[in-house]
Amino acid sequence: MTFKMFTAMITPYHPDLQVNYERAGEIAEYLAANGSDGIVVSGTTGESPVLSKDEKLRLFAEVKAKVGDRAEVWAGTGSYDTQASIRLSVEAEKIGVDGLLVVTPYYNKPSQEGLYQHFKAVAESVSIPIMLYNIPGRTGTNMLPETVARLSAIKNITALKESSGMMDQMSLLKSMLPETVDIYSGDDSLTLPMLALGAAGVVSIASHVLGKEIKDMLNYFAAGDIKQAQKLHNHLFPMFKGLFITTNPVPVKEALNMLGKDVGGLRLPLCQANEAEIIQVQQLLASYSLI
Repeated sequence: MTFKMFTAMITPYHPDLQVNYERAGEIAEYLAANGSDGIVVSGTTGESPVLSKDEKLRLFAEVKAKVGDRAEVWAGTGSYDTQASIRLSVEAEKIGVDGLLVVTPYYNKPSQEGLYQHFKAVAESVSIPIMLYNIPGRTGTNMLPETVARLSAIKNITALKESSGMMDQMSLLKSMLPETVDIYSGDDSLTLPMLALGAAGVVSIASHVLGKEIKDMLNYFAAGDIKQAQKLHNHLFPMFKGLFITTNPVPVKEALNMLGKDVGGLRLPLCQANEAEIIQVQQLLASYSLI
C-alpha cells in the first residue's frame, strides 16, 4: 500500500497584497518536487475566506498549468453558502482540477441533516472527486461518522480530510465507511497514529518545509518499518507543533519567507507574527539546519 501526501498550499502575495500568481506556480512546483502527491489550492491555509472568486479560479488554473501531471491539484471550493460553493465548484471543474476540497459550512452551524444536504448538492453539481473536510475547531460543527457514511453512497465523494483530532472518531469512520472513501489526516502531528487506524495519508502544512521527510515517514510505514516511521515522527514533531504557535498560516508563511521563498504577508484579519513568534520560527528552522 502507498500513502499520499497532499499539501494545503499557502497563497503568496505581492507587497501590496495582490495575489502573486507567478510565485504560486513556483511554490506548487517546489511542493511537487519535494514529495507532494497533491496540492490543495485555496483551502484555509491558502486564506480562502479573503480571496475573491476570480482570484481562486485564476489560482486553480495557474497551479494546474504549472504542475501538470506531476501532482494532483485539488481546489478548495467550500463555504458556508451552498449555492456559492456549487458555482465555484462547477467553474473549478471546467478549469480541469483533479478534485475538490469542500469544508463543512462554518459560522451558520447546520444540523447533520443540513450538512448531508449541503454536500449532496455540491457533489451532484460536478463529476470530479470530492474530499469532504471536517474541522470542527474552525467551523464550530463536527460532521459525525454517520453523516459521512450517508454521504459515502454518493459516487464522487471519494475522500475525507479529518481534523477533529479524535482518534475514536477516526476508528468509527473506518468501521462505517466503504473502502472507496479514503481518510486523510488533517493534522501533521496526528498522521502517524491515524495511519495506524487506517488513514490513507495526510493533508499537510509542514510539507511546505520538510516535505521529503514527511513523505519518507509515510513510505516507511507503508513498507512496515514502523520503528523508522516512529523515529521520523519524533524528529518532525517539533516542526508539526511549531508551525501552529499562532493561527495557521501565519507561522508557515513566516518560515517560507525566512527560507527565501518570498511569499509575502497576510490579508486582514490575519496579520504577521509578532517579534516573539518570529524568533520562535527562526529558532525552529535553525534547529533543523534549514537556516
